[in-house]
Amino acid sequence: MSVGIVMLVHTAFDRAEQVVRHWSAAGCPLVIHADKLVPGKAYDAFVQSVADVPDVRFSKRHRCEWGTWGLVAATQSAANLMLEEFPDVRHVYLASGSCLPLRPVQELIDYLAERPNTDFIESATTADVPWTVGGLDQERFVLRFPFSWRKQKFLFDKYVSLQRFVRFKRKIPNGIVPHMGSQWWCLTRQTLSAILQDPEREVYDRYFKKVWIPDESYFQTLARQYSRQIESRSLTLSKFDYQGKPHIFYDDHLQLLRRSDCFVARKIWPFADRLYEAFLTDQASAMKRTEPNPGKIDRIFAKAVDRRLRGRPGLFMQSRFPSEDRENGLTCAPYSVFQGFTDLFDNFESWLTKTSGARVHGHLFAPKRVEFSEQQTVMNGALSDSAEIRDYNPRAFLVNLIWNTRGERQCFQFGPRDNQEIQIDMAKDPNAQISVVSGAWAVPLFRSNRDFSDIRQEAALLQQIESKHLEILRSQWTRARIRIWTMSEFIEAPMEALQTIVDEIGQQNLRGLAEVPKMADLTGFGQFLQNLKNQGMHPYLMGDFPVEHNLHEPQQSKRKPYLVR
Repeated sequence: MSVGIVMLVHTAFDRAEQVVRHWSAAGCPLVIHADKLVPGKAYDAFVQSVADVPDVRFSKRHRCEWGTWGLVAATQSAANLMLEEFPDVRHVYLASGSCLPLRPVQELIDYLAERPNTDFIESATTADVPWTVGGLDQERFVLRFPFSWRKQKFLFDKYVSLQRFVRFKRKIPNGIVPHMGSQWWCLTRQTLSAILQDPEREVYDRYFKKVWIPDESYFQTLARQYSRQIESRSLTLSKFDYQGKPHIFYDDHLQLLRRSDCFVARKIWPFADRLYEAFLTDQASAMKRTEPNPGKIDRIFAKAVDRRLRGRPGLFMQSRFPSEDRENGLTCAPYSVFQGFTDLFDNFESWLTKTSGARVHGHLFAPKRVEFSEQQTVMNGALSDSAEIRDYNPRAFLVNLIWNTRGERQCFQFGPRDNQEIQIDMAKDPNAQISVVSGAWAVPLFRSNRDFSDIRQEAALLQQIESKHLEILRSQWTRARIRIWTMSEFIEAPMEALQTIVDEIGQQNLRGLAEVPKMADLTGFGQFLQNLKNQGMHPYLMGDFPVEHNLHEPQQSKRKPYLVR
């Protein structure tokens, strides 16, 4: 008893010839079907190239197109010829011209000899597995599909819509339950002959001719009618991506294919010389005898699919620039944004650099230039300090800055005087830690020597801008870590707030802060706010400031009386 190979070929005939000789050398008879679309000259040359190989037959040719009945008809013709010409064949293995045996063929023969009544065919109902891609699962069995999805897609879609509109449904013959699975199977002679010689075959063929992708359902369904024992799995390693397209194996997949322990793999790139040399000629390094286990490499494929779909956080490729909100994270690492701190403290940036060890920039989105740390004009990744270049795409500027400096914590200042286009992106970014002292923008105005009418006008504008910014930070779809203090709240306990932001950066100090930045002199700031109110502008973002209270000197408490004896 032997294993017969039915091979469907349509291209790469030089590689198909190699594989034919490999199967034949192990004593396997072959029946080859060549697509009718293959030019006669190429077909004749292929037939001539394997004319010296024993036990090779060519079946009647059919026109094969993806998703159509031609693939089933081709398999039927080749399988019929196999059963007629080679009566000693116990199992029939369906393969393609791009399939490559990964283990010595004798191991496959021995494996099947130990399981003489077992059919290896992936077969499951559409309700049991989420394999289908494209929205047609149960519908593929109850609607009609006379048009090619690839070449007549407009007619295909319109005809499906029409059938849905009129609620058309075909009757499934003889109460069979449609099953689906991989096209590549290995069936026993008994099961395959029962399918091909069924008295109702004409009925089944007529029904499946109008099923979508019948090569993945015809044998998978009918094998359930006749098989004595089904192993619902394929002995051929075939992987598909999220679009339902098969993965192609290249030379650098050699070790991956060895780990699969499968007997056969598809689809092999026809120019993968290293794979063909390793598996067709190098018997000494063939895989050990073991149960086929493609699940061993499923994790690798799952990671590859995830990387292809989502990419790496914070890395956008020009070739696959994602749509907004579909990227795998805006930035690649945490960063900190401070609003109002440089207005309150004279040396905040240098103090934070010394305390946290992070790289602390000025206002990266300032209107005139990008204020990189240490007054640099160019940062990692050739990021320029040009405001014009930055404002062409502020979002990409932030993403590039964090990506190019990964491994180093970035901190920068932000305020109502800066370019506000980036604020929504920062608010939605889970990597952002935003600390805001609201109303601190008024301190530079308070310390300036300008006409009060100009100060009042600018204060009204800045307050309006910061108010909208705070609304965004407090919105329900914000994902950043947000801390907001009013200015009056902050200066009541600045040490506690400073310790919190340093801890968030990751530099926790159990002894507390040994050094604090120098706060600006706010003597008379309360009166300044009152003057703004008197001029008709209501500064509400700062909190409540007493008009006459000196913010830097504690209030003199009344001395308590004491008794002298």
